[in-house]
Amino acid sequence: MPGDDGEKPPAPAKLRKPKKNRLVVKRGTVPPSVFLHTVSDKEWEEFIAAACRQRTFGRAKYVSVKVLGNAGDKGRDVEARLQAALVPDGWDLYQAKHYEQRLTPGNAYPELVKFFGHLLANSFPVPRHYYFCAPKNAGPELHDLLAQPDNLRTGLLSAWKAGSHGLKDHAAKLTPKMKDFIDAFDFTRFRECQVVDLLAWHAIDTNAHCKLFGIEPERGDDPEVPAQAEAYEMTYISELIRAYTEAEGVPMDLAEVLANEVYGEHLAAAREAFYAAEGLKRFSRDIYIEDEFKNLLEMVLKGIKLKVKSPLLKTGLARHDAAIDAAHALAVTDSVLHSRLRGGDLPGSCHHLINEKKLTWVR
Repeated sequence: MPGDDGEKPPAPAKLRKPKKNRLVVKRGTVPPSVFLHTVSDKEWEEFIAAACRQRTFGRAKYVSVKVLGNAGDKGRDVEARLQAALVPDGWDLYQAKHYEQRLTPGNAYPELVKFFGHLLANSFPVPRHYYFCAPKNAGPELHDLLAQPDNLRTGLLSAWKAGSHGLKDHAAKLTPKMKDFIDAFDFTRFRECQVVDLLAWHAIDTNAHCKLFGIEPERGDDPEVPAQAEAYEMTYISELIRAYTEAEGVPMDLAEVLANEVYGEHLAAAREAFYAAEGLKRFSRDIYIEDEFKNLLEMVLKGIKLKVKSPLLKTGLARHDAAIDAAHALAVTDSVLHSRLRGGDLPGSCHHLINEKKLTWVR
């Protein structure tokens, strides 16, 4: 409704959504899928191998991944084993083709002729899957053939007989024995491994992925400090209350601390620091595989422990202040979180150490 003066009341202010933790490409850096167009053949093979090392099958991973691409590789650019021994159906073959264009049947058929020749010669056992990997993926024609295995078989045999699609010098290899072998072979083993999947697997190792592609982890907004203390805060808050009680010489509870101007302000500041470090903890969890926040806490503990344990410190608040001062002065450059630290993170980490019962203020 209009106000008394006839004017409409102002529209309510829009609340800004909290900024989330995320990975962003550095300014001036091309997207990962484009960057892969520029790498060498060898770098492409190494990238595929690195991605395969992170690939999971439920809870399982490849036991062994090796780049073989070189003279004498027998058509195996990357060999990924599901178990230690090289046995039938116990490994996957990744064929790395780094071309400027999408893969065509003319690119694939010569590789398949080589593959079947080695299978028939017992050079290696039958793989579970044979993956074609190219920076621009398979073109429409090869994509359709891989989706229809019988058509892929027919297309290969027709090209082989005709000497087309790069098979002009291979016609003599299509012996009756070879044809029978191909007719009996399960062509569903041949698959396309798309770049988007390789990138997703590679990104599981955040550090390596960011380093290779010039990607920076961007820290979002820290969580707001709730008006009421949460249950998981009570360990460090209880330890602070013990320190306040020691300083006052009379028992205090949380309600009395909050009602006290001096201690209430100190507790509020401690909670702000705790939640600053909590923001760093969530950033670490969202971005990295390893528990980098836990690693940081270990660094902080080692850096402040000697100060906190000094026999010259007689009270809990003195130990608290010594820990906060020491944490402020630390240079934790060995931590991958170092470049994303904010003002309250290291002091707040002291309260997280209390929460994890790695420290106490009151003896």
